[in-house]
Amino acid sequence: MTAIVIIPARYDSARFPGKPLSPLNGKPLIQHVYENSKKSKVAKEALVATDSDVIFKTVIAFGGKAVMTSKEHASGTDRIAEAAASLDYDIIVNVQGDEPLIRPEMIDDVIGLLEDKKAAMGTLIKKIENPEEVFDPNVVKAVFDKEGFAMYFSRAPIPFDRDNWKDLTGIGDWGLGISKIIGTKPQPPIPNPCFKHIGIYSYRRDVLLSLAKMDSVPMERIEKLEQLRALANGFRIKIKETLFETVGVDTPADLERVKKWLNLSS
Repeated sequence: MTAIVIIPARYDSARFPGKPLSPLNGKPLIQHVYENSKKSKVAKEALVATDSDVIFKTVIAFGGKAVMTSKEHASGTDRIAEAAASLDYDIIVNVQGDEPLIRPEMIDDVIGLLEDKKAAMGTLIKKIENPEEVFDPNVVKAVFDKEGFAMYFSRAPIPFDRDNWKDLTGIGDWGLGISKIIGTKPQPPIPNPCFKHIGIYSYRRDVLLSLAKMDSVPMERIEKLEQLRALANGFRIKIKETLFETVGVDTPADLERVKKWLNLSS
């Protein structure tokens, strides 16, 4: 099977306009994502799909490949689907344009998941070690069956540890952060297993193109999680645990966190 990494990158972001062009250790953010993606041993190519002429020219200037896509796309999935429609690859890997710490091993892992013929998509999870992440709605949690296929993704704490978390009575508690909920009490244990979702996906090409044509589903709109459209329509998502951590850049503050991370690891 042949595979390509497509990196969706748009200029207009409500929280961080121009984010892909933000400087990070002497390079624009999108260049870090592209160069790490190119290091994949399995994917044959990497490509940036953008709606911005400035991002397009920036990628070409540093020696990367890019394609212009519509400004009307509501999601990155729709954007990479447009790019993938004219390409002849069996597997499309969606690497977010704000993930400068993405590892090539992670890309290879999600591609390898599609060796299972029952899998329509592949993605990664990581065991949660910080209790606050369990209750943080910005950290997406995943549960899966004994064959490693996703059962559900949620911003809520899943699985919910009924016995150890019985004092957390209101759904409003979940967005406050565990330290604010429990005050000076000992931190409640994290259920075993409890995993967060790492937002990298591999798709069979026909699956990606089909999903882009489908309407959103209620639970997708409620949770604001596109992968729930796939589950609701019967597509099976194979999951693999990774030991690698990533730090997505949603805000300027996140960019500063990544700078510190890179300085510590260099």
